[in-house]
Amino acid sequence: MKVCVAGAGAFGAKHVEGIRNIAGVEVISVVGRELGKTREFAQKYGIAHAGTDLAEGLALPGLDAVILCTPTQMHAAQTIQCLRAGKHVQVEIPMADSLADAEAIVRVQQETGLVAMAGHTRRFNPSHQWIKKRIAAGELKIQQMDVQTYFFRRTNMNALGQPRSWTDHLLWHHAAHTVDLFQYQTGELASQAHAMQGPIHPELGIAMDMSIQLKVPGGALCTLSLSFNNDGPLGTFFRYICDKGTYIARYDDLVDGRDQPIDVSKVDVSMNGIELQDREFFAAIQQGREPNSSVAQVLPAYRTLDQLEKTLK
Repeated sequence: MKVCVAGAGAFGAKHVEGIRNIAGVEVISVVGRELGKTREFAQKYGIAHAGTDLAEGLALPGLDAVILCTPTQMHAAQTIQCLRAGKHVQVEIPMADSLADAEAIVRVQQETGLVAMAGHTRRFNPSHQWIKKRIAAGELKIQQMDVQTYFFRRTNMNALGQPRSWTDHLLWHHAAHTVDLFQYQTGELASQAHAMQGPIHPELGIAMDMSIQLKVPGGALCTLSLSFNNDGPLGTFFRYICDKGTYIARYDDLVDGRDQPIDVSKVDVSMNGIELQDREFFAAIQQGREPNSSVAQVLPAYRTLDQLEKTLK
């Protein structure tokens, strides 16, 4: 299977490194904004083609699929562009920064019948999979998810600490992870959703702090705090308060409420959530089925995000 990765930044690298562990898949093209940096990326990872035009990558002979790791504001248009070109596509989270654009993607996917998947990595992290399997087995029930998403980004920097050409967003990007995961783990859609935000940054034009509350009909709560003002520790931490135990997930790792490690190494074939996400994408293409985290499956999270945005206004 031949793949084009669009986005020669931090997440493009994560996907290329994950794909190296997946048999039968080859990255034949990388597309970026700056040709020099994109060529350096291609040389580092042994990728034959490097360019700045997605259409050029889509036109390469034998190309099967595209992974989009481009700026959020480009996701919807590029996803539709890939589908219209007859290519399967995985778009990094969020698939869109508006409900209308997310719905447009789902419509085009349904028209083409191609695999279209959104990069909601939390569905694939072994830590969250461990919780999901126990909920499915009737061993756990979530009473509350208490989540902290904290970064220190008072200037426009990316995950590698490099200047970013676009502006990130707490609601449509970082909250999307938790909103989707909460609804995925509980199996219910939020019946109540409220949000508050702090002052708008005078240069970036975004809120640097946000607080979100969700409740599903079954009674489970989600409390989410997000900040670009937090000077460490950084990242996202999920506390699952359940009827039988408390568990804290830190990306691929899991501990109990007393900070005792839980072995999740046998949950899946890898401990790398991005690699597992990519494995699901390629398996769905090969097997002709809908993937976990398909654009249709995650669309309800974007409806909730739209509802939350309305409460902010």
